[in-house]
Amino acid sequence: MPTTSISTGRRWVLLTISLASTLCATVFINGIAFLIPALDAERGISLAEAGLLSSMPSLGMVVTLIAWGYLLDLVGERVVLTVGLTLTAAAVFAAASVHGLVAVGTFLFLGGMAAASANTASGRLVTGWFPRDQRGLAMGIRQTAQPLGIALAALVLPELGERDFSVALLFPAAVCAASALVSAVGVLDPPRKKRATADAAELANPYRGTTVLWRIHLASALLMVPQTVVLTFMLVWLMRAHGWSTASAGVLVSVSQLLGALGRIAAGRWSDRVGSRMRPIRIIAVTAAVVMLVLALTDHLRWPLRWRSCSPRR
Repeated sequence: MPTTSISTGRRWVLLTISLASTLCATVFINGIAFLIPALDAERGISLAEAGLLSSMPSLGMVVTLIAWGYLLDLVGERVVLTVGLTLTAAAVFAAASVHGLVAVGTFLFLGGMAAASANTASGRLVTGWFPRDQRGLAMGIRQTAQPLGIALAALVLPELGERDFSVALLFPAAVCAASALVSAVGVLDPPRKKRATADAAELANPYRGTTVLWRIHLASALLMVPQTVVLTFMLVWLMRAHGWSTASAGVLVSVSQLLGALGRIAAGRWSDRVGSRMRPIRIIAVTAAVVMLVLALTDHLRWPLRWRSCSPRR
């Protein structure tokens, strides 16, 4: 079935499902960091221990990304998204039902292993159904799933965490379960030619014999470092160092992620217009470095960050 054999509307529905699946997985993978204040208040663990616990989903995701990619080649996007998100929901429900930190961390790690399915399959669902001249915009929209998921987690999880850590875990479990159901019903696997019927041009690997692909992966990984550090500790930093309330800090994190979502769409459209994926990445990398330096300087100089409308911290 060629790409043009489905309607434009159906193509955008599939993009929406792709975005939603990654968004729901992100609520879990990145959302545990917003429960660090709850872990401190409820269980009295140190910031380092809470940070390690919140990193368990990401560690689990790294372990299985390649394995999910291999499975994706065998069974397709629909099965991978449905099974992966179902297993994610089950693992997070299990984490909510136990109390020992080792057990919680184990289930969070297993949930991250399962949630990697969304990162693997949702991207190929988009590239498989959108023509080349629309993929930059489509992938830019799909990439908004991460900041949108983080924004949702920042709004919901800190408030739930103030009530009970285990109750807060039920939210990412529920959204992943709902996304698994939507994927099972709505995903249509894109067509893929069998290797035996593909011509030489389709089988050619443009990256063979060069280090371009490795440099792209390395640059992407390095760009994730400041993003992960800021997301993990931004809420705690605002609350502890600057006296913000849980609600106000969560709102600021959410606003920053909504702006990030718009930035991803703009970057995708930008890359389509200039006909290059690498030029925008270089400019974004330099900009990110400057912003992080400014942030570090303001913290070193202890510049106050006050939001006069924020309520007293609870």
